[in-house]
Amino acid sequence: QVQLVESGGGLVQPGGSLRLSCAASESISSIRVIWYRQAPGKQREFVATITSTGSTNYADSVKGRFTASRDNAKNTVYLQMNNLKPEDTAVYYCKDDWFGSWGQGTQVTVSL
Repeated sequence: QVQLVESGGGLVQPGGSLRLSCAASESISSIRVIWYRQAPGKQREFVATITSTGSTNYADSVKGRFTASRDNAKNTVYLQMNNLKPEDTAVYYCKDDWFGSWGQGTQVTVSL
């Protein structure tokens, strides 16, 4: 079992940037981590995946704007979010793909 804590969300204007962190309670060096988001009134949707070796995949809606990365020495994965749009507004979650643990999420609001 691993516990995950997301942080880094906040209020940002369109075109701005945020860097989300997903801190794990133990080593996740061998574990794939997946980012999801859930906007008000919508289903939870896939955002990005980062494998144990750092390979990434992204939803089409964020491709070219978001970058997932990881620092295994810090037991942390990141989601760099650039050129944010109002439609990116959501609660962002990370999930490890071994234990299936979820963090409690971090709110991202993109608005003037």
